[in-house]
Amino acid sequence: MSVRCALLGLLAQRPRHGYELHAAFEALVGGAENWDVSPAQVYSTLARLKEAGLVREEGLEQEGGPEKVIHAITPAGRRELEAWFSTPVRAEHQRDEFYVKLMLCLATGEVDPLTVIYAQRASLYQELHAVTTQRARADPRSELGYILLLDQAVMHLEADLRWLDMVEARLDEVRRQPLPEPQPRPRGRPRRAR
Repeated sequence: MSVRCALLGLLAQRPRHGYELHAAFEALVGGAENWDVSPAQVYSTLARLKEAGLVREEGLEQEGGPEKVIHAITPAGRRELEAWFSTPVRAEHQRDEFYVKLMLCLATGEVDPLTVIYAQRASLYQELHAVTTQRARADPRSELGYILLLDQAVMHLEADLRWLDMVEARLDEVRRQPLPEPQPRPRGRPRRAR
């Protein structure tokens, strides 16, 4: 997700200062354990948004501490946010680090692929336990949006576990097949057209 667009969305809700934006983002995603964005990232993103004309300084706030710059979304920022809302989110299912690790494990013979699968499975079960614990603690009367996010995480983890079962069941078959190799390319200069 674009942290940039998330900050624009939070500013569309109401003008805020950087620390308030950081706290609002953490609350939105269910805490830093779900999505850790540092205050420095928020402030650097705000600077880029301001430079791009998507955010402007609206004023200063001082409540017994240092001055805090209040930021507001600009009309250009609203257009950017509307474009983001209307653009579907593309999942990157085919860009999977575990898959690459497994294929390289098979190609190199450095480690037994079952060891890699078992380690991944154990990690997924730990993550599933943590997410279901978070879900059990959430109050459906006031945190339904967050519960829906956790339900999605549970479903993805369960799907990953089922996929690992399938990989393990077909591992011998995969071992017998050649691993993908790049197509050979001719060397030298291309021939001149006559």
